[in-house]
Amino acid sequence: MANVTDLQSKYSKLAQEYSKLRAQNQVLKKAVVDEQTASCSLKDELKQKEQSLRKVEQEMDSLSFRNQQLTKRVELLQEELLLSESKSKKSKVSLQTQSVFDEDLQKKIQENERLHIQFHEADEQYRRQEAQLRVRLDQLEKESEQHQAVVDALNRKYTDAIEKLQNDKALLEVNAQTLEREAKDCRIRTEECQQQLRKYQSEVSSQLKHSSSVIQEKVPFNDTQLSDYNSLNVPLHNRRHQLKARDVAAQALGFVQSLVSALLNLHSYTEQRVHIYPLDSSIEAISPVNLKFSQYLHENASYLRPLEEDLLQLHHSITEDSITALETLVKLQDFSRSFSSYSSFLQKILPYQLQSLEEDCEASLCTAALASKNRQLQKDMKKLTAVFQKLKSYVALLALPSVCSDAMCQSSANAVFTQMSACLHGLHDAATELSQHYSQKASLEQGLPTVTQKLCTTNECLLSSLASLTNSCGKMATFFSNNLDFLASCPGYGPRGGFLNPQQADSVMENKRRAATYMSTIRKVQSESVPYREALANRHVLTSSTESREGLMQQVAQSQEKISRLEQEKEHWLLEAQLGQVRLQKEIQRIAQLEAQITTGHPPETHSAADGPDPMCADAPEPLQDTSVIGMLTITPCSESAADQESREHLIKHHYMSRVSEITAQLQMCDSKAVHFHAECRAVAKRLAMAEKSRETLTEELKLAHQNITRLQDELSTTKRSYEDQLSMMSDHLCSMNDTLSKQRDEIDSLKLASKGNSKKNKSR
Repeated sequence: MANVTDLQSKYSKLAQEYSKLRAQNQVLKKAVVDEQTASCSLKDELKQKEQSLRKVEQEMDSLSFRNQQLTKRVELLQEELLLSESKSKKSKVSLQTQSVFDEDLQKKIQENERLHIQFHEADEQYRRQEAQLRVRLDQLEKESEQHQAVVDALNRKYTDAIEKLQNDKALLEVNAQTLEREAKDCRIRTEECQQQLRKYQSEVSSQLKHSSSVIQEKVPFNDTQLSDYNSLNVPLHNRRHQLKARDVAAQALGFVQSLVSALLNLHSYTEQRVHIYPLDSSIEAISPVNLKFSQYLHENASYLRPLEEDLLQLHHSITEDSITALETLVKLQDFSRSFSSYSSFLQKILPYQLQSLEEDCEASLCTAALASKNRQLQKDMKKLTAVFQKLKSYVALLALPSVCSDAMCQSSANAVFTQMSACLHGLHDAATELSQHYSQKASLEQGLPTVTQKLCTTNECLLSSLASLTNSCGKMATFFSNNLDFLASCPGYGPRGGFLNPQQADSVMENKRRAATYMSTIRKVQSESVPYREALANRHVLTSSTESREGLMQQVAQSQEKISRLEQEKEHWLLEAQLGQVRLQKEIQRIAQLEAQITTGHPPETHSAADGPDPMCADAPEPLQDTSVIGMLTITPCSESAADQESREHLIKHHYMSRVSEITAQLQMCDSKAVHFHAECRAVAKRLAMAEKSRETLTEELKLAHQNITRLQDELSTTKRSYEDQLSMMSDHLCSMNDTLSKQRDEIDSLKLASKGNSKKNKSR
């Protein structure tokens, strides 16, 4: 018998493990598919980000081309300005040459004045255009800087996004490898379980045949008639009792839902009334007490909704295949906590409610009858809160056996159920009195001259919520009284022989306690741990990802150096082009001066750079020939005008500003690298701390595992001993039965011999 029960328990455990492994395999498959879809979506998002980055680069190219066009336009305007100045000088010289003619003197004077006016207007127009162009150039430079800042920010953002996606990819690869290994292990374990299952099935079938043959041949009696043998039987499960318990829980859930709905409406309409009477919050500020009271009332749903949800979970936990008792109702503890929190909420709002009623009494239009009703309402609210406090204590007592199975005996539970029924009737009485007194108060307030329609509507809503509360409390009290005998009865199990001896009752209670302890143990959240091989594989993957990240960082640094070198070359050629423009302007100016010299026949006023050095600068040493752009710009001939010097200073300033920006960018890159290395060091330190913590937790878990192994070995030895004792008792019983049978056979044989001897004697006579 012991071997049969052992094999059956092992077979059931193996079947459970096999079903768990199948469920885990399905979950792992689904997780792999989800991770694949997530990686595909991340790849698509990365492609979109790259496309947007290309669009931004194209916009930057278009802006740079626009800036070049604007620069060329400014240069053309400067050339036109120089041409207009040369033309004005020519007209002046022609007027001086024609001053000989006296008869046209007046006309020439008038024409000279007109030309002067035109020249002044052209000069003013040129200055306005120059100012407008400078303003526009400043705006374009600002826009270019803004676009450059946006491009830099986007580059940084996308670089960070790429690094993050690479890290996520590495983690997903690690997870995929882990899931593949787990799936492979599950398949191997499944095959082993199937083999063991076949083996155990064959063994169990052979043992079942042997046991059935032994029972049919050796045990031709029913042990339910004897109390000593009946104690070995497992009690029967009363399914009707369980169905009744589920029906009672469903009815209680409906009553509690209606009670919660009534209390929600009561608190909400009370909050609305506080904002209306005695002071309207839309017109003037209400008192601090009422303001705080309304704030607390606004939180009522967070205390009432858990009552309904916890009782619903309790109803779902009562199934047809289980035994429902106070020791097995673990969800009742959650309902007790929610009910306790709501009772504390009522105690918290009670002083504010009493003070609010005092403010109603202190109103200018409050009559003596209305004040007395407010006093009665204060007493009713205190009574209602006290009743909820009593109910909280009784619910906590009923939930106590699910935590500690020896906390309360059956007689104490019967007393608690009786007192709870009386308390529910008291709750119905308190709700009835509160509804009556509030109805009288509403009728008195309706007769006041300053009553508003809003207050009347709120009072009607309050009265309807109080009526529903009274109705719910009455139904709940009646329901509890009608089912008091069922609630106070014993759990739904009974003996085979018609009565339950103390030994059997103790064994049933011990099994219930062990079942409750087991359920509480498996509901505990186990700490997550990573196997050693998986941790090594993760470390290898992370190391490879770090190396690949370092390679990417080197590539980024090389490409940035290349970009900076190309930017320097670009600035160099831009400065060369600007210097060529300056030289071209000088040549144009020299040609204009030569033309004026040829026209007037006078020597030129300015000394051209092509004619040789200026006499004023003859004593000055010849400047050194510098091949660089800055060297060419810093050579300042004495023959150049102030505008040329300003343009040269502007170019030098622009060159040095670009160099400063380049050095600043290099400094920012160094700072970012330092921050990156610092973050990596911190991450390594965190990993080390996490590894130390995991090592400590693993050592603790190892100790617990050893303790569990020793405990299980002790339990195994005790169960073996108990089964051996039972087998020895059964064998003794069989031996005694065999002895009685042999004695009976001997007696029958002796009687047969005696009857044969008597018959022979009779024949001889």
